[in-house]
Amino acid sequence: MNRRQFLTLTGTFTGGTLLLPDFLHAFGSQKSLVIGEQCLVFVQLNGGNDGLNTFIPFEDALYYDLRPKIALSKNDVIPSSNGMAFHPALKGFATMQQNGDLAIIQNVGYPEPVRSHFRSQEIWQTAPTNQEYLNDGWLGRYLDLQCKEHQATAGINLDKIDNLALKGMEPHSVTVKDPSRFNVKPKQENDIKLSDNPQLDFVRKIANSVVESSVDIQNALAKSPALDVIYPKTELAKNLEWISKLIKGNLNSKVYYTSLGGFDTHDNQLAIHKNKLSDLNDAVYSFYQDLKNSQQLQNVTIVVFSEFGRRVKDNGKGTDHELLPQCSLSEEIIKVK
Repeated sequence: MNRRQFLTLTGTFTGGTLLLPDFLHAFGSQKSLVIGEQCLVFVQLNGGNDGLNTFIPFEDALYYDLRPKIALSKNDVIPSSNGMAFHPALKGFATMQQNGDLAIIQNVGYPEPVRSHFRSQEIWQTAPTNQEYLNDGWLGRYLDLQCKEHQATAGINLDKIDNLALKGMEPHSVTVKDPSRFNVKPKQENDIKLSDNPQLDFVRKIANSVVESSVDIQNALAKSPALDVIYPKTELAKNLEWISKLIKGNLNSKVYYTSLGGFDTHDNQLAIHKNKLSDLNDAVYSFYQDLKNSQQLQNVTIVVFSEFGRRVKDNGKGTDHELLPQCSLSEEIIKVK
């Protein structure tokens, strides 16, 4: 599988099975894409990132009229183009865009958005047609379809808990917090043939998948070259460092998933948002430099998104959850080649 196949295949489905926006389907049809062992890396910003103070319409007077307490000064932002600018904490993002490696897609959302963090995240992760409740994720459905043979590490989730987006009918993904300590020894019973009990066979399949994942991950870490980039001492940076090692160790996973929390900025937004965007910027930019130095950048697409945006008007100290679909401010930041 490569990125072009990923984008064009998912774009051909309808009915909510594997629906992809038209702009990504068109992107996947481009002839200039590099073919190779390519993968997607998702960074989810939990809490509802304030898009207007991330990528800022600093030349629009309404921005300052509606945000008298939390608007960022024109003298502090990093100008981009078309009257937009980056938050001053996103110097690395501005550099990636200047290099032609990053694009901002604004006003990305779904009809009749909800303001519940949990339900909105669930909608993003399952991609339902009409906000119905689904038991599997859009990436899990894709891996079920794409992985013709069993691949225990087709999806890697760097977290303490499983991610619904990667859940499918088959165990094609694994959740691991510290890959270096994920070392599961195979047992003799793993070689037992399938029985007449489907439930028992399913449990055995899960157990075997965990063992296979452990072996594949440890092999990839052993083959990964030494880092030549120093990552920040943050949790997100550590997760992206692990992902870099697995990519460079030829694990050949199709999807990597991690997250950064703390974006529910009802109060004290200026300070909290600056700190969170600094964590994001420093971690992603280190990852970007690492991949670029190792000539892996052309094979990796990074997607940064949040479950919803926040109100245009501030509440005096921060911003509340966005309600109106016509004012949806949820953003995806996608690094493209």
